[in-house]
Amino acid sequence: MTGGLILPLFVSLLSLLFGYDEAELLFAGDAMQHKAQLDAARSNKTYDYSQCFGDIAGIVSDADYAVVNLETPVGDGPHTGYPCFNAPPAFVDALADAGFDMFLTANNHTLDRGPRGLRSTIAELDARNLDHIGTYGNDSARLEALPKIKEISGFKIAFLNYTYGTNGISPRDGVRVDYIDRTTVKSDIDAARAAGAEMIAVCVHWGDEYRLLPNKPQRHFADFLEALGVDMVIGAHPHVIQPMEFRPNRYYPDKNIFLVYSLGNFFSNMKTADTRGGAIARVRLFRGDDRKPVLKGAEYGLVFTIPGTCPGNNFRLQMVDSVSDGAWALRAREFARRARAIFDKYNISVPELSEP
Repeated sequence: MTGGLILPLFVSLLSLLFGYDEAELLFAGDAMQHKAQLDAARSNKTYDYSQCFGDIAGIVSDADYAVVNLETPVGDGPHTGYPCFNAPPAFVDALADAGFDMFLTANNHTLDRGPRGLRSTIAELDARNLDHIGTYGNDSARLEALPKIKEISGFKIAFLNYTYGTNGISPRDGVRVDYIDRTTVKSDIDAARAAGAEMIAVCVHWGDEYRLLPNKPQRHFADFLEALGVDMVIGAHPHVIQPMEFRPNRYYPDKNIFLVYSLGNFFSNMKTADTRGGAIARVRLFRGDDRKPVLKGAEYGLVFTIPGTCPGNNFRLQMVDSVSDGAWALRAREFARRARAIFDKYNISVPELSEP
């Protein structure tokens, strides 16, 4: 046996004896389906998204567990974009093929197609054995699904998902949407801990659209979650990036917290300089000699959506510095310049990925 193989084998043996020591989670922002995206993917009566995520699939699938916000109902036609979304199931297939394990469904568009659309989305995700949280067909389904604790490389992590609202559409016919309610949130966190969760990630749909800095309600709710000892707070909805913080928890100094106010758009057809792209966030977990799980660090990467016009020239998502398509390279650089200006000024100990 060569010397270069001894150390990896030794580490593998230690992992078998004592449990995994490290894990990596990845979080992505809003995965949307505007009309232009549907038109570009449509081929007769089917949809083809095979071109869309190939350039970023490596970084997603490299994570031990990847989470994305599915900001559209999914099901049978008619398939429509803004303002009332409804995407084909092939869109979910493409995201799953890219490496996403969990789909967040509590957002302001989850009731765009009423209770039938909400239940259809759940059915499509269940049919593919994909994890999802945030919406439920009825109260008993929620009781059965939560707490949602995933064992990821030996770490027991609870995931929760809440939204500020659903565009004025109220749940009916018994469906359940998890709205931001402090009493419910605290109860869910307590239940997750009682069920054995070692860490808790709360994914929140909140904030003001198109604002690059969080508002007061975001900050106040983030402080509430921090006081409850939540480990990760991951935000979406503004459709633009907002700052990230990796630091000691102010209420529990022996814990770190990873706070992302907004990851922005992951995949969309929004057209302003700040909405063409978004961020992905990687967070590393570590278990030391005392076997206590801790957050070890976090990084971000910037992604950019290049529009398409037809299935042979579909929308494509790329890491921002990889964009080389003529005018889109200029727009990608402008998006990156503006996003980095915010992160460089306001981020706390969350650097950009050096080698995505």
